[in-house]
Amino acid sequence: MTTKSSPTDALLLIAPGCSHCPVVLEGLSQLVKLGMIGRLQVVNIASHPEIASELGVRSVPWCRIGEFELQGSHSPSELKTWAERANQADGISLYLAELLSTGELARAIDLIQRHPHWLAQAIALLSDPNSGMSIKTGLGALLEEFTGSDILIEQIETLAHLLKNDNHGIRSDVCYFLGLSHSSLVLPYLQQALADEHAEVREIARETLDELAELGINMVIDG
Repeated sequence: MTTKSSPTDALLLIAPGCSHCPVVLEGLSQLVKLGMIGRLQVVNIASHPEIASELGVRSVPWCRIGEFELQGSHSPSELKTWAERANQADGISLYLAELLSTGELARAIDLIQRHPHWLAQAIALLSDPNSGMSIKTGLGALLEEFTGSDILIEQIETLAHLLKNDNHGIRSDVCYFLGLSHSSLVLPYLQQALADEHAEVREIARETLDELAELGINMVIDG
């Protein structure tokens, strides 16, 4: 598994009277000592409420390890896990999988709106054998949220690549998700899917093409 070469940084927001804040602070401090976190910034939001407002944080403890935002109390072992994942190439996918599996769809949507390139990491979960039903259901809802958006259009090739997957169920899902783009760019891929060896894939591809046609999105044939 590919990892980054240097430890990530962390930000922790705390407040007076918070019973869980000292636990998270100690856990992150230990990771600094171990060299798993390069720098830890701690902000008391009672003194700097503007920081919490800027980050949209409503309760503490709240921390950001690398690009991962963690709300509430987390044990030292959990914090260590996320510090490790921050240095893994598939860390974002693991983070999004965690959000989707725990029903935090709104957070996943917000994060992808802020980091559009994360959608590619979400799409990777489609073919991950470790993705359970809750993750795949959440992923479907996530992609539907970006229907017709530039964020989804930018990931058409990422989705289309999965039409080569050995699992016909994944290929069927991809045909549907491609249609959510409402872009003519998906038409050649869907046309190819009409020749898929599995009837379900062909059916979903045809239904998606018909739905796009109803939106006025059709193949343009020269000559």
